[in-house]
Amino acid sequence: MEGLAARFLELWPRRRCSLFLSTRMIRCFSCSSSSCSGNPVGEGGEPPCNGNPVGEGGEPHIPVLIVGAGPVGLVLTFLLTKLGIKCAVLEKSPAFSQHPQAHFINNRSMELFRKMDGLADEIQKLQPPVHLWRKFIYCTSISGPILGSVDHMQPQDLEKNSPMSVAHYSQYKLIKLLLMRLERLGFRLCTPDGIQHLYCEIFKENKILMGFECTSIKPTPGGVEVGASYLKEGKLEKMNLHCSFLIGSDGARSTVRRLVSIKMQGERDLQRLVSIHFLSKDLGKYLLHKRPGMLFFIFNPAAVGALVAHDLNEGEFVLQIPCYPPQQNFEDFDYEVCEEIIFKLVGWKLQDVQVVDVKPWVMHAEVAEKYTSCNNRVILAGDSAHCFPPAGGFGMNTGIQDAHNLAWKICLLLNNVASTSIIETYEMERRPIALFNTALSVENFEAAMSVPAALGLDPAIASSMHRAINSTFGSILPSSFQRVALKAVFSLGRSQLSPFILNENNPIGSSRLARLRKIFDEGKSLQLQFPAEDLGFRYLEGALVAESDDRTVKKQASLHNFRRGSKCYVPSSKSGSRLPHMQMKSLTASSSEDVFSTLDLVPGDKVEFLLIIAPVKESYELARTALKVAEKFNVSLKICIIWPHGSSGNTISGSRTELLPWSNFIDAEEAKKPPCGSWWKMIQLSTSGAILVRPDEHIAWRTETNVIKNSLYELERVFSQVLGKI
Repeated sequence: MEGLAARFLELWPRRRCSLFLSTRMIRCFSCSSSSCSGNPVGEGGEPPCNGNPVGEGGEPHIPVLIVGAGPVGLVLTFLLTKLGIKCAVLEKSPAFSQHPQAHFINNRSMELFRKMDGLADEIQKLQPPVHLWRKFIYCTSISGPILGSVDHMQPQDLEKNSPMSVAHYSQYKLIKLLLMRLERLGFRLCTPDGIQHLYCEIFKENKILMGFECTSIKPTPGGVEVGASYLKEGKLEKMNLHCSFLIGSDGARSTVRRLVSIKMQGERDLQRLVSIHFLSKDLGKYLLHKRPGMLFFIFNPAAVGALVAHDLNEGEFVLQIPCYPPQQNFEDFDYEVCEEIIFKLVGWKLQDVQVVDVKPWVMHAEVAEKYTSCNNRVILAGDSAHCFPPAGGFGMNTGIQDAHNLAWKICLLLNNVASTSIIETYEMERRPIALFNTALSVENFEAAMSVPAALGLDPAIASSMHRAINSTFGSILPSSFQRVALKAVFSLGRSQLSPFILNENNPIGSSRLARLRKIFDEGKSLQLQFPAEDLGFRYLEGALVAESDDRTVKKQASLHNFRRGSKCYVPSSKSGSRLPHMQMKSLTASSSEDVFSTLDLVPGDKVEFLLIIAPVKESYELARTALKVAEKFNVSLKICIIWPHGSSGNTISGSRTELLPWSNFIDAEEAKKPPCGSWWKMIQLSTSGAILVRPDEHIAWRTETNVIKNSLYELERVFSQVLGKI
């Protein structure tokens, strides 16, 4: 494997970046580099080479500068590049981490990946088979008695509400696949030592600059001046760049967020943990044959922890164990100590265990007080804007969908199609979703804690005891005594997990086990899938035309009146909703095998709106008016005419006649008879209905064509509102 994907792993020992020089380039007299075709920026502020625009201070200008090369930053880079927007990425780490981190990809994210050059298909091929990770298992040790298990792939969970199923794929592997796709788009991964003439070369190719840290942010009339530092040949160097938009996707401890003084709001320090990344093919082989699963919650008198099976075939695991500073410090968890903890939780001494990495982390439930700064030129996305407990896998998925929401808006703004106010709709739409997902993940985390509580190991009591030790009385005791006291308290608590207590013959144990079974039977333990929330989330205000009852809905949503773990996703055509999925086939297709999702009607490589209508006279009239209005607003619009199942291919001649002289339309037929009767019945509209879909597959507006008095006025109002031109 070549290029970015190979250097992803090879950057562990730093490697210089190839310059990919062209013999046709003109030598730059100022820097004597054949990689330039003009003059570099000098001390006098000369224009940059290659005729690139400059900022107010003469520094090179990049339309979009992205800080942070995690999944969110790389997805946004891909989406913007596909839409023709030039961008560059700064990543302060000199190399990518191989700590697995996030691993659950929900339906909605997989739908977005489906349009990223086959990314979703590749993930599905490379991920472990579903039967190996569909369960959460609760046990006394990996080889000990099973206290209970939850299967998260029940038949009702596999209903086809989406063209894609969920996936289990480690974050560092996802980053590798994203880098491969960015390489195909011309991106190169570079370290400071691999760049000879930074200002000249940064425009020759799209760059992901590793080892470059954002150090300052200064608003300018036309954008943002960004200062960055980097080590080159052991010497600290600095540079300035200018951009129209600076995107902070640099994680929970975001430098960008700190530099623009945006605060986080919510709960901090919900739990402190140590994450142990280790390999053991022996353990993987055992679980493959004995008890396959994704998550193993292990409770015994010697230790308590959660084991994440990232890949049983490869024997790759992450063990999460609680940590209670200052009596316990991260430095206490050296590789030897970690191995002993692993053996206690597994139940035997693994001969091939290899601890790869150990990291501390703190669980927060916070959302940024605002998503933009510096006149909407600095924008937060992903963990920079929100930090959730990992329960439910909302963190990375919410961030990926942040990027999807943002990309088309930046594109329209930079192409002078939308007003600057369209960036404000990013926060209006995405922040409420983050608040909702925060509350949902906290509730799911609390559900996870109900299991040890039922076993007599209440985490709330452990936290109270820890606070008592840290109180005024406890803090005056010698640190060594505090450590002994904490160890004694936890040992006493874990004694509740002794097999002498936790068995059916012991009244206390029998009662606790019955309580545990009830939690599992009623679905009140930690949940994995949230289809109603993952697919059914809805924007109530923003780049859309709100429904008449949305004030009431917004008020209810602000109270977080949701049902945790609801399995009931109800397709909706209400504005702000994701376009419902249904299998269609083109009436012009040569074979019945040409079946696609309604989501495929929205392209992934250009900004295009979609108007869906039925083949009725009033709707054709609306479509013709919509095409005229779209031309006026300089946006691309495609018309889709949805016909009932069993329609004849000869009907398309009617659409061709009705929509002349426009040709950007498609006649689609329901691929099979829907259980609900029809597409229109499923989305709760009549065949006189019409829906306008945004480039991010969310519905901007819906109507019944027979109630519109002046279609030209109405459509101009709709596009003005969506594009922020009101």
